[in-house]
Amino acid sequence: MALVMMFLALMLLVDATPSPAAETVEVVVNGLEDEALENVEAALALPPGLVSDGKVNRSWLDLFVADAEKKVREALEPFGYYDPKVAVSLANAPGGESRITVNVVPGTPVRITSITIGVRGPGAANEAIREETGYFTLVEGDVLLHKDYEEGKGIILAKALEEGYIDASFSTHEIRVSRAEHSAKIVLELDTGPLYLFGDTTFTGAPQYPAPFLSRYLDYEKGDVFSQERLAQTQANFAASDRFAGITVAPKKEAAADSAVPVDIQLTPLPRRRLRPGIGYGTDTGIRGSLRYKDVNMFLLGHELNGEINLSQRIQGIAFSYTIPDSHNINSATAFQANFQREDTDTYTDRLMSLEGSWSRSFLRGQRLRLYLKPQQEDYTVGLQDSSSFLTLAGLSFSLRSFDNTIRPTRGYRIALDIRGTHQFMGSSTGLLQCIAEGHGIVPLPFRFSLIGSAKAGFTLQNEPLKDLPASLRFFAGGDRSVRGYGYQSLGPRDSSGKVVGGKDMLAMSIELEKALFKNWGIAAFYDAGNAFDSPTNFRLYQGAGLGIRYYTPIGALQLDVARQIGEENPAYRLHFTVGFEL
Repeated sequence: MALVMMFLALMLLVDATPSPAAETVEVVVNGLEDEALENVEAALALPPGLVSDGKVNRSWLDLFVADAEKKVREALEPFGYYDPKVAVSLANAPGGESRITVNVVPGTPVRITSITIGVRGPGAANEAIREETGYFTLVEGDVLLHKDYEEGKGIILAKALEEGYIDASFSTHEIRVSRAEHSAKIVLELDTGPLYLFGDTTFTGAPQYPAPFLSRYLDYEKGDVFSQERLAQTQANFAASDRFAGITVAPKKEAAADSAVPVDIQLTPLPRRRLRPGIGYGTDTGIRGSLRYKDVNMFLLGHELNGEINLSQRIQGIAFSYTIPDSHNINSATAFQANFQREDTDTYTDRLMSLEGSWSRSFLRGQRLRLYLKPQQEDYTVGLQDSSSFLTLAGLSFSLRSFDNTIRPTRGYRIALDIRGTHQFMGSSTGLLQCIAEGHGIVPLPFRFSLIGSAKAGFTLQNEPLKDLPASLRFFAGGDRSVRGYGYQSLGPRDSSGKVVGGKDMLAMSIELEKALFKNWGIAAFYDAGNAFDSPTNFRLYQGAGLGIRYYTPIGALQLDVARQIGEENPAYRLHFTVGFEL
């Protein structure tokens, strides 16, 4: 027992003995700032193992201090400082801390006195490459910044690659520095190598699609100048088709013959048939559901069949469409559509059956031109009027769209114009010409603010009274995407009983200031104004303003707005909420 007590006492004495403090090394750099300071600090980062288990390897530390001046000098050269004064000292504190102090006087930076850039090889006469050499990132008199030097080289080389000279390289790339004169001369010579062209393209992995159909997604033709950018656009074209899960576009330069580069495109098709239900809610439509069927390879020709059923409290419809892609142009197609729809709002009831044939084409990215012919039979009740009409509408629509992001854009615009008309000689019950123009824009502001504006205008020229204009072609205002603060389609001219019957013309506009919060949230303040009317001389502008909350999801924004009517004797508040998702 006595031995046990003695052992415990010894253990307590050992535990009570203070352990030595852990040793540390600190590096302090004086005399520099910004990127130069960051680069020097990175060069003087302590190597792993110099401090291990709380102990500093003193021999290693001495070697590190001896090498510090050289590291500082090398780290300053990319910023034009080739002759700095560097003083390095090491101080050891009694507690085990070692401090390395580096005092730097950068000195006079080296400036460029001449720049000589030459081009040789088969592309020596290429105007685009020679023009790029004239816009080098550095000019005489500039401080020699290595980052700008490398950027300038990269731009010239990228232009050569873009022009089809994929073997291009700098046979000479020199910076001749005079430390005594603080000057530098840049000498570059680009050897372009041969000009390469696109050769044959082969498709593998998707035998169910005919080669002519797949070729329409190519952004190049055989014999065109070879371009990595056009290969990237080709891959983007296939990805946007919604037909392939995997896409590999691989040029085979090693197999090039007579400077023609073959391309191998490997594809993994998605299922050709898809069935997709959807559900959502909007203040205008109420609860809504949909069921969509799509076959993207009808008759193994790449033709597309779509069928859709839409059900909501106010709108019910079924539609079918058949699309025949153009055999040469990815942006062109011919389509046929049948549509049956019933809409029942507080303002009108409308039953519409239509057939439509259309041809569409996009000339530039984001542009779309569409020509269409649309016979339609419509039965409608508006106010006290219960009527029907048959129209054969011929139309032209054009849209231009450019946004930086499809889910949560911060800048961009969309412009759309639709002109349509008909006449009694086309078998229609009335003659008219109608034009609808709309625009939407987003401008980024500081501090994650965005200014969002939109406007929509429409007018109708008609050779018959308004009562012969069917409900689907009359204009109304009010609702989630019109003048908030008012009900869906509740604004417009009224009949003798005081019921809204819609107008021949319409004007609506909105401006919104949104503040982004966190990753997916935002708050907004908005002002809306608009109305439908029959004559500009008898036109009242209804107004609404309010606040909203936004939550952005991968399939769009969930939007909750509280709007107050402006200019009303007894202004009311109205809640607007839209949400939708795919199951």
